[in-house]
Amino acid sequence: MNNELIYQIALTLLPGVGDIVGKKFVAYCGSAEAIFKETKKSLEKISGMREVTIDAITSNKDLMVRAEKEIRFIEENNVQPLFYLDADYPHRLLQCDDSPLMLYYKGNANLNANRVVAIVGTRNITEYGKENCQQLIEDLRQDNVLVVSGLAYGVDSCAHRASVKNGIPTVGVMGCGLQMVYPSANKQIAEEMQQNGGVLTECMSGTQPDRENFPRRNRIIAGMADAVVVIESALKGGSLITADLANTYNRDVFAYPGRVMDIFCQGCNYLIRTNRAHLMESVTNLRYVMRWDVPQKAEERQTSIFREFTDEEKMIMDCFGDSSIVSLDDIIVKTELPTTKIASLLLNLEFDGLLMAMPGKRYQRG
Repeated sequence: MNNELIYQIALTLLPGVGDIVGKKFVAYCGSAEAIFKETKKSLEKISGMREVTIDAITSNKDLMVRAEKEIRFIEENNVQPLFYLDADYPHRLLQCDDSPLMLYYKGNANLNANRVVAIVGTRNITEYGKENCQQLIEDLRQDNVLVVSGLAYGVDSCAHRASVKNGIPTVGVMGCGLQMVYPSANKQIAEEMQQNGGVLTECMSGTQPDRENFPRRNRIIAGMADAVVVIESALKGGSLITADLANTYNRDVFAYPGRVMDIFCQGCNYLIRTNRAHLMESVTNLRYVMRWDVPQKAEERQTSIFREFTDEEKMIMDCFGDSSIVSLDDIIVKTELPTTKIASLLLNLEFDGLLMAMPGKRYQRG
């Protein structure tokens, strides 16, 4: 039995410890196991360590029993546990502070595929929504993408089924444990997805599909993706929550417009009207914004080695420091230049091969 895995699972069970705090404790102590090996005096010195948490760590028998039970479930059901420090953990999620400490995965798709598209929308999908969803999936066949959705009724089910039909790997992120599929009507498609895709959750076995699990599930969908596409949505609901989270994570959001009087077009129209989403008419819009239609061969990119920087360009280049990738938000904050000026400078640096635009409003040094 994997001793470190026991402690990793136990860490997620500690009272008063969420995803953000848990990662801070691991960084401070060195590993999940090291946290449980610390003395009470040492634990008391750790910033943010509450008394209820210290008591749970020092008298951890119940936690270990539950963690061992989870490991038995993992082994018996061919589940892959993914701690946030593991190589196979979704790298895009690591860019999100509130990403789960632990994920549980059944499937064979690469969660770190080069291109990941999340497709979300209402459970009450219309014919208009079905046509847009199915056409988008069909058009994505040549783009080598992984499609992520929430395995719910409506748009989610349509996206997963269309992906399976078109041979596109697809992963469903669930708001319950892997002992079940919710809704049960999607059990068959979930099994088919595991042949070329999979099902993923942060919930331990036995967790029921309670209401509070789904907003948390949505942050995983948003965080895993390069782009989030909203097919149809009312003004309130999980799709708009996912879109808001995606914007927070600097992901590109797309939405299909619709007739102003249609309830399930109002959410998409709102996202477009308030500049929270790009207008989506076809896959062409997605490819253009994500720069998937631009050849990215290294030999085709010519870097101006001897180019001299202006003072403002130097401010932007200094934002990178030792990093190769920096978000647009970081550049705005660090340079304090007007956003329109930054956009112009970034474009010039791109033309000269010194920077390359990346999905999620990020830039990579050439």
